[in-house]
Amino acid sequence: MGNILGSPCKIGTLEIKNRIVFESIGNALSELDGTVSQADIAFYAERAKGGVGLIMSEAISVDSVTGRANPRNLCIDDDAQIPGYQKLMEALRPYQCAFFVELYHPGRQGMSMFNGNRKMPAPSAIECQCVHEPVYEMSLEDIAYEIQKYVDGAVRCQKAGVDGVMIHGAHGYLVNQFLSPHTNHRTDAYGGSVENRARFALDIIRGIREACGPDYPIAIRISACEYLDYIGLPREEGITLELSKEYCKLFEAAGVDLIDVSAGIYETMNTAWEPAGFDQGWKAELAAGIRQVVQVPVVCTALIRDPAYAEELLETGVCDFVGSARAHLADPEWARKAIEGKGEPVRKCISCLNCMKGLMGGTGIHCAVNAQACNEVERCDLRRDGAGRKVAVIGGGAAGLEAARVLALRDFQVTLFEQRAELGGDMIYAAEPPKKDKILWYVQYQRDEMARLGVDVRLNTKATPEDVAALEPYAVLVAAGAEPLVPQSIPGIQGAQVCTAIDVLAGRRTLSGQQVVVIGAGMTGLETAEYLSSQGNQVSVYDLLPEVAAGEHFQNIIDVEKRLEHVPQHTGHRLVEITGEGCLFEDTAAGKEVKVPCDAVVLAMGMRPNQGIADQFRAFPNCQAIGTCVAYGNIACAVESGFLAAYQLD
Repeated sequence: MGNILGSPCKIGTLEIKNRIVFESIGNALSELDGTVSQADIAFYAERAKGGVGLIMSEAISVDSVTGRANPRNLCIDDDAQIPGYQKLMEALRPYQCAFFVELYHPGRQGMSMFNGNRKMPAPSAIECQCVHEPVYEMSLEDIAYEIQKYVDGAVRCQKAGVDGVMIHGAHGYLVNQFLSPHTNHRTDAYGGSVENRARFALDIIRGIREACGPDYPIAIRISACEYLDYIGLPREEGITLELSKEYCKLFEAAGVDLIDVSAGIYETMNTAWEPAGFDQGWKAELAAGIRQVVQVPVVCTALIRDPAYAEELLETGVCDFVGSARAHLADPEWARKAIEGKGEPVRKCISCLNCMKGLMGGTGIHCAVNAQACNEVERCDLRRDGAGRKVAVIGGGAAGLEAARVLALRDFQVTLFEQRAELGGDMIYAAEPPKKDKILWYVQYQRDEMARLGVDVRLNTKATPEDVAALEPYAVLVAAGAEPLVPQSIPGIQGAQVCTAIDVLAGRRTLSGQQVVVIGAGMTGLETAEYLSSQGNQVSVYDLLPEVAAGEHFQNIIDVEKRLEHVPQHTGHRLVEITGEGCLFEDTAAGKEVKVPCDAVVLAMGMRPNQGIADQFRAFPNCQAIGTCVAYGNIACAVESGFLAAYQLD
């Protein structure tokens, strides 16, 4: 493999030290007044330190009165905000990393509650079918006002020493709304023809160029395809690649120095911020298509996770820069590791969207595989004070592996007991359903880290108090996991035709060509149903709750449900009994019994923490139960639990 990744490239007159871009991702870390916080500075500095050549900021509002994304959205519409950006630039300077501010207004995709309960401005009064906020059609005066807000924001960036700006014209936000025939039904100078729909973006570009001079770098981010067919509409009703080519030629002629190619809008959100069902590189053709018609550099964002694949995109001329947000959220040192090429394990994003769930849920970003992400101020001061003291970690799943890794980094002498023949715990089974194999990236990363850091891994060893006592440990961390919940009160649940989802995914029970009922419509149940269907079974899913996958992130639900359209799913059904012929349910809404014939019953009714195992080791010093043996949760919960236990051990 070559090393184009590590070679410099110019954006206008600005030379970028390598081809790796940390793309924009909202982090909700700003101060409440929209100014840069110390948490923001630490967040971006960690990625700069990790070797990226160019950082694109989060979407920064050019209008804090009508265009905030959330209460902690950075803004650039007041001179009082300039000092914060100056401090940020000072923090990045030692790493020779360029920083662009992404200028943004949400338009119809904004939330009224964050913007004075006002209606949201848009080119046409067409409500977004994702956020369902009140919208009004902008007047020509409104348009001129917002154009000037973008220009003024760029001027403030230049005054603050920011290296350049990127106009956010993607993902269904205001500029994108003007570009798209799906959202722009105007008949005046800002709607109708290609040139008219592009006018809003072009006026912003020309205004910034005039105000900031000929050499100040200007980028624009586009959704080169909105993929309206993902939601059942004709693709041609929105932006397509061919239409984007026409737009990009206009943007280049107006003075843009870089085109950053993405896809999707809120209504087709899974094509913008992809869940596990999308493969690496799936939309690289968009960047390749744009690069064919422009001379300025092009950034490709296409679920890029593997450094070798990133290099391939550059070698084959798909793009000039490779961009990702979540790759660098998961591993801030992705760039350094990729360029050095020394085989150091890369902690790849597994596309679980735990980050988006937190951001959209109002709790802030939480990366499932990197507990330090967006906690750089509190969690990046890793003390190396272990001094060779011995620590036993019991359990080689998500929590145990993370605890062992962090303890080893702190110079503790770690012994990891795992009763199975391989590390990974239940993550191994979670990776079995279709499209879930990315979880194995994280498992392999942790296995490699155990070897690199010299952790004493004892496989096929069920730890006993005597084994642990022989180590004379300073501390014991118990990550004993959880077991499937099997309610013994249900008649027939111990029948020979009944097994758990874990039994199926672990290969302990093979089902093929059978009528199978899955009990439980959480994500485990749905994913197991997909797995069973892929094995040639006729599958149906039943759950007591009124909706499937209650509490799960909606993007992940949409993703799996698109592949389960042929699988019947019945909510509001209480399992009463399992018989030799099938299952007996109570339809709670209709108040009647329902008999469902089947050959096999698969239980996905939740997990029960193995607290009893942890109790065996309570007498040891500094003993702590971690992960799902305390409270069952997802990979993110387990990883954070393991990290904090190891990070905070005194």
